[in-house]
Amino acid sequence: MASAPVPYRLAAEFREPPAAFEGCFTTFYHLTLEMPAGDARLTDYLQPEWGNLRFFCGSTPDASIGSSRVSGASFVATGPSSLPCRFSLGAVRMWGIGFLPLGWARFFDADASTCANMICDGASHPAFSRFAGLADTLCDPEATRDEQYAAIVAAMTKAMRPTRDDARIIRVNAALVRGDHASVHELADACAMSIRTLERVCMRYFGFSPKLLMRRQRFMRSLTTFMLQRGRRWTEAMDDHYHDQAQFTREFREFMTMNPSEYAALDHPILTSFMEARARVWGSAAQTLDPPAGLSSGGA
Repeated sequence: MASAPVPYRLAAEFREPPAAFEGCFTTFYHLTLEMPAGDARLTDYLQPEWGNLRFFCGSTPDASIGSSRVSGASFVATGPSSLPCRFSLGAVRMWGIGFLPLGWARFFDADASTCANMICDGASHPAFSRFAGLADTLCDPEATRDEQYAAIVAAMTKAMRPTRDDARIIRVNAALVRGDHASVHELADACAMSIRTLERVCMRYFGFSPKLLMRRQRFMRSLTTFMLQRGRRWTEAMDDHYHDQAQFTREFREFMTMNPSEYAALDHPILTSFMEARARVWGSAAQTLDPPAGLSSGGA
């Protein structure tokens, strides 16, 4: 017999990054999760997403992406992912910062591919530890939400620096969002670069090969449509670029490590609430190459 759902209350607030950061972030967001009992926890699966920093004030998550795991950390960081993140979490206040590939280029020295499908204690990982000091303000109960947002903006302003690949990253990102290229060769032509340069840019800043990124984006368009339009069948949510349902099922199993029917049967208490709240504010994240991920998400 299935256990009764745990009652909870989730409130999400989205803050738009300043114009100086255009193209760098998915969003800055604050989430409050209230639980009826002090030890109650929710479990959910987050979809593949870009890199994120999350600061937890209250309970800390138990989370994993593939074989990478973290527990007990109040500052949790992830690289770009092509696998789901399974997590459990109790009552908490949390700030999240989602980085698009251009943001990865401007804020991190590590190759995105070295942090792909990784979740870690951000305070102890060299790629992310420079941001650990944000916790002092983001988890200060005396600081207002506006003061905490200002602290994020100040930290990012201080840390940001342009790269010689900015224009290339923007072209690749735009081409992947459009999703109208059938091969890596076509994608390279659309981005006005050689296949070798495209592969270097993708691995360095996006975390994965061009071919996998194209497949990942196609899959995320389908999954986002299914999650945001309840009552749809998988066949109705599938992207037009899939040849048939069998191909979609194979890719679903690769990216989510389970079949579509298994995923649909699971409760998604946090992810669904967060995605719907974000869609009301920003519109569908599937159009921004930002696989939405609440606590993930990215999307968000």
